Amino acid sequence: MLITKNIELVRRERWADPGQTWGFVPTMGALHEGHLSLVRCARAENSRVAASIYVNPTQFAPTEDLDAYPRQLERDLELLRAEGVDLVFTPSDTEMYPPGFQTYVSVENVTRVLEGASRPTHFRGVATVVAKLFNIVQPTRAYFGQKDAQQTVVIRQMVRDLNFPVDVIVCPIVREPDGLAMSSRNQYLHGETRTAATVLYRALMAVQSAFEHGERNAETLRALMRDTIAAEKLARLDYVSVANPDTLQELDTIADSALCSLAVFFGKTRLIDNIILEESE
Repeated sequence: MLITKNIELVRRERWADPGQTWGFVPTMGALHEGHLSLVRCARAENSRVAASIYVNPTQFAPTEDLDAYPRQLERDLELLRAEGVDLVFTPSDTEMYPPGFQTYVSVENVTRVLEGASRPTHFRGVATVVAKLFNIVQPTRAYFGQKDAQQTVVIRQMVRDLNFPVDVIVCPIVREPDGLAMSSRNQYLHGETRTAATVLYRALMAVQSAFEHGERNAETLRALMRDTIAAEKLARLDYVSVANPDTLQELDTIADSALCSLAVFFGKTRLIDNIILEESE
């Protein structure tokens, strides 16, 4: 497994054999089973697999947890080695944003709602770093998790608009046995707050059950999520949403499908989760 901080070495390895397909898994480290599931998908569908580990500063607001974000590089590298990853890119901030850097990627409408409304600078940082990583690694396919649903919409929009020659593959959410979606930020939860965090999944399951029993009014489903969260004393709601899965615009009535998502604080820790509701065949 080649581990490098150097962009030119990544490109040299990538194009050593142009006939090989490459799957790419961009991460911020603190890897868990959710990340590893993406690596396994990439391994199954490509000749070779690359991953990146980089805590991207441009997607954090000044009030957010950049300095506290978990960094476990040696452990992460061992996990990737065990999964048969061929190349790991671990750049420094100066490698990614050298002195004089001033170019950013802004995706418009789909970044203005949900996470974008709560974290206004977040997706400019995400789109910029992913665009740079795509240009550096030049993968055949790139793998992302459904847990960051809006991120996948933003990246797909960017890929279409800027004509990146990469297939974006979105893989299912991996959950703990009690339903909590796997996240690097789960490490911040302890005791009562860890137990309380399962309320996100309970809210989503309540919505899914109502949908399966015929409920199609989006505001009724949003209210169901709000009420479920409100019943958990350690939870503080940021938002709930029942939106079009492609445009992220809020729905009045569900016709074919909907992205149901929410963000909730437990103390200073903010968690997100989602499900997609679809009419059965």
